[in-house]
Amino acid sequence: MAIFEFAPALEISRKIVREKTNKAVLKLVPEIKSGEVVADRTFGIILTAIFTVGLMMLLVINTALAQDAFKLSELKIQAQILKDERDAILRKVAEKSSPDKLAESAGKLGMVPISSPNFLDMSEGVR
Repeated sequence: MAIFEFAPALEISRKIVREKTNKAVLKLVPEIKSGEVVADRTFGIILTAIFTVGLMMLLVINTALAQDAFKLSELKIQAQILKDERDAILRKVAEKSSPDKLAESAGKLGMVPISSPNFLDMSEGVR
């Protein structure tokens, strides 16, 4: 029974809390005068900032691409040098493996050319 006696007081306190809550919420939002437009200066600053950031990103991308181009040209030069060295080595090997050079090298080692070659016939021993 005692709780029902407090019912009007609870209702009044709820009203007070609602009113104060609404006032607190309304105070958080800035008051806007009717017909007020965002300043052109603010909009210009935002556009300038976006444009500046975009240009900086383009600069970074172009710099990275230029560095890759320099690296690519260096690698092409290095590949050409290695190809030239490989060709020179293959020429030396072909020169040293020619029959004349092989005969000369064999003579320096004390080998002599054979006058009558002997051939082995492996089929004679098989029955």
